[in-house]
Amino acid sequence: MRSMVEGARAVGHGFRALSNRNYRLFWFGQLVSVAGTWMQDTALALLVLHLTNSPLALGLTMTVRFTPALLFSLFGGVLADRLPKRATLIGTQSIQLAVALVLAVLTSTGAITVALIYALAALRGTVDAVDMHTRQAFIAEMVGTKDLPNAVALNSMQFNVARIVGPAIAAIVIGTVGTATCFYLNAASFMAVIGAYLAMRESQLSPAARAPREGMVRQVRQGLRYAVSTPDVLVILMVMAAIGTFGYNFQTMLPLLATYVLHSGATGLSLLLASMGIGSVVAGLVVAYRGKATLQLLLVAAAIFTGILFVVGLSRWQPVTAVLVFLMGVCGVLFMTTANTRLQLVVPGHMRGRVMGMYTLLFAGTTPIGSLLIWILAEKTGVPAMVMEMAGLCALGVLGGLWYARRTRNASLTPSAELAED
Repeated sequence: MRSMVEGARAVGHGFRALSNRNYRLFWFGQLVSVAGTWMQDTALALLVLHLTNSPLALGLTMTVRFTPALLFSLFGGVLADRLPKRATLIGTQSIQLAVALVLAVLTSTGAITVALIYALAALRGTVDAVDMHTRQAFIAEMVGTKDLPNAVALNSMQFNVARIVGPAIAAIVIGTVGTATCFYLNAASFMAVIGAYLAMRESQLSPAARAPREGMVRQVRQGLRYAVSTPDVLVILMVMAAIGTFGYNFQTMLPLLATYVLHSGATGLSLLLASMGIGSVVAGLVVAYRGKATLQLLLVAAAIFTGILFVVGLSRWQPVTAVLVFLMGVCGVLFMTTANTRLQLVVPGHMRGRVMGMYTLLFAGTTPIGSLLIWILAEKTGVPAMVMEMAGLCALGVLGGLWYARRTRNASLTPSAELAED
């Protein structure tokens, strides 16, 4: 009996952040919404390839979508530090609902074109430039610093459960009732997260002190100065720059592998995405129970992720590739959740939005660079060689981060308050 009680407590410990009502609403609302987004992204990638039969067109879709994050993330981070986060997120999610609905209507009426897909992708990316790091910084306001590592890990697990469910539903829906239905379902899924934000109890939030309304460029400079002068932050951002730009472009890379190497279409793509999602969920559970975000774990996970990515370029068999992608999911989430948690714990509240803006810039904002490089290399050297070349570029970033971490091993983790505010 005692062992059963202890076991139940251990299980509860891994999910302790869900005892917070506001975070629980957020987690389940996001689960529905992100599953809808993955469903749409899977259908959209296949739609673009169906309309064009071109890796270039798919790469451009990702480039157009993530270019706003490249251009505006640092300024979006300033807004995240200035504005009330819950109200901001309600606004951004409402706009995303409208974008998904327009895409659904255009597709179902046969009026969709690649040019219209690019236009909607650009609008979606502009909203994401504010939404993504506001959402990341909002987690600390819901759960506080004590449960922050657990909440970040559970958030990663939720994202990856959705990555399993969304593409699986997309494969069924596309095969039965068509692509447009995926887009309608995604539009409906935004109601779950908007409803969650509206149902939260504001009295139970712990909002960070807002940054003063000074010049945005000056506040961007403050954030950059803080990051450069804080070794623990800078080493994370260095490795993130490489992994985010060259390794994490799965929405471009996996459709190309499924279509041109494995020749498996929508079913094969869904299997790859689901395999990565399962691996990511496993890693999320490990981090949730382990509760530690060490620099050593971050660097080891990034190194193993890079090695597996190289081997993916050698594989020509669906089952082998699925296993490799599963392992990439494990290592990718260990790296991402460790990076996210360490940044949020080290960075003071009034700087958190700006530093998470840099995180978003390097994770998502560099996607246009990576996507363009992917289609250039895929066109010139072929898809398998492209994957191995991208792994080589990731390796350079990991080695650079390792060198810098060793060089600054004895440096202070945080700069003086005066330096951060100058």
